[in-house]
Amino acid sequence: MVQPWQDTTLSAHVRAADLLARMTTEEKTAQLSSVWLGADVETEAVAVAPGQHTYVAESAVLDALLPYGLGHLTRPFGTVPVEPAEGAARLAELQQRIRAGNRFALPALAHEECLTGFAAWQATVFPTPLAWGATFDPALVTEMAQAIGSSMRAVGIHQGLAPVLDVVRDPRWGRTEESIGEDPYLVGTIGAAYVRGLEAAGIVATLKHFAGYSASRAARNHAPASVGPRELADVFLPPFEMALRDGGARSVMAAYNDIDGLPAHAHHGLLTQLLREEWEFGGTVVADYFGIAFLHSAHRTASTEGEAARLALAAGVDVELPAARCLPAAGDLPEELLDRAALRVLTQKCELGLLDPDWEPVTGDVPIDLNPPHMRELARKVAQESVVLLANGSGVLPLGPGLRIAVVGPLADEQAAMLGCYTFPRHVGVNHPELPAGVEVPTFAQALRAELPDAVFVADPAAADLCLAVVGDRSGLFGRGSSGEGCDTADLELPYNQGALLDTALASGTPTVIVVLSGRPYALGRWADRAAAVVQAFFPGQEGGAAVAGVLSGRVDPSGRLPLGIPYGPGGQPAPYLAPPLGLHGGPSNVDPTALFPFGHGLSYTEFTWGPPQCDTPELPTDGETTIRLTVRNTGDRPGTEVVQLYLHDPVGTVARPEVRLVGYARVPLDPGASAQVHATFPADLAAYTGADGRRVVDPGALELRIAASSTDVHHTVPLTLTGPVREVGHERRMRCEMRVK
Repeated sequence: MVQPWQDTTLSAHVRAADLLARMTTEEKTAQLSSVWLGADVETEAVAVAPGQHTYVAESAVLDALLPYGLGHLTRPFGTVPVEPAEGAARLAELQQRIRAGNRFALPALAHEECLTGFAAWQATVFPTPLAWGATFDPALVTEMAQAIGSSMRAVGIHQGLAPVLDVVRDPRWGRTEESIGEDPYLVGTIGAAYVRGLEAAGIVATLKHFAGYSASRAARNHAPASVGPRELADVFLPPFEMALRDGGARSVMAAYNDIDGLPAHAHHGLLTQLLREEWEFGGTVVADYFGIAFLHSAHRTASTEGEAARLALAAGVDVELPAARCLPAAGDLPEELLDRAALRVLTQKCELGLLDPDWEPVTGDVPIDLNPPHMRELARKVAQESVVLLANGSGVLPLGPGLRIAVVGPLADEQAAMLGCYTFPRHVGVNHPELPAGVEVPTFAQALRAELPDAVFVADPAAADLCLAVVGDRSGLFGRGSSGEGCDTADLELPYNQGALLDTALASGTPTVIVVLSGRPYALGRWADRAAAVVQAFFPGQEGGAAVAGVLSGRVDPSGRLPLGIPYGPGGQPAPYLAPPLGLHGGPSNVDPTALFPFGHGLSYTEFTWGPPQCDTPELPTDGETTIRLTVRNTGDRPGTEVVQLYLHDPVGTVARPEVRLVGYARVPLDPGASAQVHATFPADLAAYTGADGRRVVDPGALELRIAASSTDVHHTVPLTLTGPVREVGHERRMRCEMRVK
C-alpha cells in the first residue's frame, strides 16, 4: 500500500510531514547528519584547515547511522580522483546500501562543490567567479551553470555548494577569487544568474556565505566581521535576496564569521527572523564545513560540541556538514527544533524525487563524459568575455604578424596560473601528483605559441620586438598558495618577488605588455604607466590560455570589465568604489585611495560613440519608474562589445551614501558601423537605502543617473527628481533596472 509520503500527487510539504510523523527521534536526527567517506584529514588528503577538528573514521559513523538513515553524503566525487562512470557506480552502490539500512528505504542527498565547474576529476574547469563578474553577462553565466548542473545530475549529485555571494571589501582576503566582485548589484545579478542555471538543471543551489564573511578584519579568513547593521543591510544582504527571489535558490550556507560578537551559525536574527520570517525562505540552511563545531572550538560561545549543535539548531541551521560531529554529542534535542529541521530536509528530498517509490540511483553503466566539447566551448567563451584590457596606450595590441616575442615570468608556462583554489586540480589533485590533471589545461605560453604560429619566441627581452611579462598567483588552500581560502595577504604587492621581474623587463627597453593571471587585484602603479599595455584575467580556467592569447592576437575583441578596482599602491585599504565622500581622496588625509583602474573599467580594440540620452520623465513619484534611452554606435573598423553601465548618485541622504553605485548594465555587441538602442527602466525602489533608524526608505528629492563606461568614466548624466512622501520598502521592492538592447 502506498503511504501518503510516497504519493506523488500530494505536495512535497504534505508528504514530508506525513513521513516525519512516522519517524523516531533517532531517524529525525540522522536526516540532519552527513558522512564524508574517504576524508582522511590527518594526512591532508582533503582540503580543510589543519588543526581545526578531530578525525573520526567516517565508515564507522556511516555504519552507526545506517539503521536510522542519512541526510547528506559529502563530496563523493570531490574528495579523491575517481573515473566518472566508476564514481557514479560507487555512489549508486552506496545509496542502495543506505536505502537497505533504514526502514523507509530513504537515500541520502549527495552534495558537491561547483564553484568553478563540477569539482570532480576529468570535469570541465571553468573560470573562477571573479571572472564571471568580469563578463557582465548574466545570460552566459546562466548557460554555464545549467551545463555544470546537468553534468552533476548525470552522475547522481543533488546539491551544489555555490555560488559565493560575498561582496569584496578588502581584496587582501584570500577568498576574493571565489567572489564575483565588489559591487552588490553586480554580485546579485550574476549570482542570481548562476542560481537560475543550476536550479534549472535540477541541482539545489547553495548560497554562501550568509552573511558578512568578506567584511573580516584585516581581510583575515574567519576573522570577526567589522560591519554595522546598515552596511550589512545595503551591501552584504542584497545579493542573497536577489539570488533567492530572482534565482530560486533552495539552500543557504551559514558563514564562519561573527557579526558584533555573534557567530553566524548561532545567529537567530539572520537565520530565522530575517531569512525565514521576513524573506519567507522555505529551503534548507546548511552549516559550512565544521562551522557548528567552531562555535565550541573557535568562537567559544558553546562549552561543548553538543551545546554548539543545540545553539545552531535553535538559530536556524538544519544540516551539519560535512560530517556528524556535534549532533551525536547533543543528547536530547528539543523536539520542536528537531522536527523543524528534519521537515525542511525531508521536504527538499521530496522535491528532488528521493521519496518517490520508483526512485533509483544513477548506475554509471553508460559512458560519462564530464568534459564534452560543448562544455569546453562554454568555458572558453566565459574566459574570453572575462579578459580585461586595462591599458593600451601605445597601441601595441593587438599583436602584429611575425614578431620576435620574449615571454617571461614564473607563471607563463604553469597550469596553476589558470586555476582557482576550488578547481579540482588545485583543491584535490595537488594531493595526487601521480595522476594527470584530468583535463587538458594549456599554459599561457603553450596557448600563445598555438595562437601565433608565425611568431619567433626568444628568451632575452632585449633581443625581442615585444616582451610579455606574465605575473600573478598560484592558488592554494590555507597558506599553500598566494590566493585562495586561507591564503590572505598583508598587502597587495605582487607575490613571489614578481615586481622585480617587471622592473627588469621594463628596463630592457623592449616594449612590455604586462599580463596578470590572478585571483585578486594587485597594485600595478609602479609599472602601468611604463608598460606598453596591461591585460588582466582572473583565473580563467582550462580554456583561459587560449582566451588570453586570443585577446592579445586580436582574434577576440576584449570585452571584460573590472568587477573590482585595481589599486595604485599595495596598502591594504579597500578601494574607493562605493565609498561615501569622506572615503574618497582629499580632505584631511594625505593618503590617496583612488584606484589605478576603477570598477567597471575595460578597453576595446574598436571605438564607440554614445548618443545623447532621452528620459521619459525626469520627475517621478517615490513609487514610480522612468525609462532612459540612448544609442551606441561602433565607429571603428572591427566588431566589438561595449558595456553600458548605469550608476546612481544621491546628492543628499539622511546618512552618508556612496558617491556612486551600480544600478544597471548591458553588453552591447556591434559590428563595424552598426548601432543599437539601449533602454534602461529605472524604478525608484533602486534609490532605497537604510537610514539611521534601520528602515529602508526611498526619499523624495534630487537624484542623478550617470551613464558610464566605468564608475569614473561618465558619458552622460540624467537628473531626476523623486516626488511624494518618504516611502518605506522591504523585501518586496524592485531590485533590478531592466536593461534592453534593441
